Amino acid sequence: MKYLVCMTGASGSIYALRLLDELQKNKDELHLIVSESAKEILPFETGKSIEDVSSLVTAVYENTDLFVGPASGSFPIDAMVVVPCSLKTLSAIANGYGDTLITRAATCRLKEGKPLILVPRETPLDLPSLKNMVLAREAGATILPAMPGFYHKPKTIDDLVNFIVGKILDQLDVQHSLFKQWE
Repeated sequence: MKYLVCMTGASGSIYALRLLDELQKNKDELHLIVSESAKEILPFETGKSIEDVSSLVTAVYENTDLFVGPASGSFPIDAMVVVPCSLKTLSAIANGYGDTLITRAATCRLKEGKPLILVPRETPLDLPSLKNMVLAREAGATILPAMPGFYHKPKTIDDLVNFIVGKILDQLDVQHSLFKQWE
């Protein structure tokens, strides 16, 4: 499988790192776009650099470069995940404003009817953001807020992160053992 993972300027870089780790286990082809804000947040939250993350993927694209594969609907990607997804990025995607590579690639996924998963991490939510979530969902995106469950009895922060990443993997139909699922 071929996945495009995008990190934007919301808190929650750990979700993207764990997702890349899990997808890498399957030898999937991984492509990455990291916004400028995410490049600053990543080391602050995780101690990891963009170079550390780049080593996990097949290709890395600059968010300002609209002349690369992901900017085209014909670029073969099985699914795209924006994790974490800032509310600014959510708004741009929901309203068809493809001014960056991330938002352009998302627009391409929607117009091609390909899976697009948005993982917003903001709380509380204002009315415009809720409306943007509805718009994005109506356009075909999956909205998967980083809201961990507790029925799996988490004991660590890793357990909470694994729950969200497991939910993303569920949407991608990728087998995992990140948390015990209902039987």
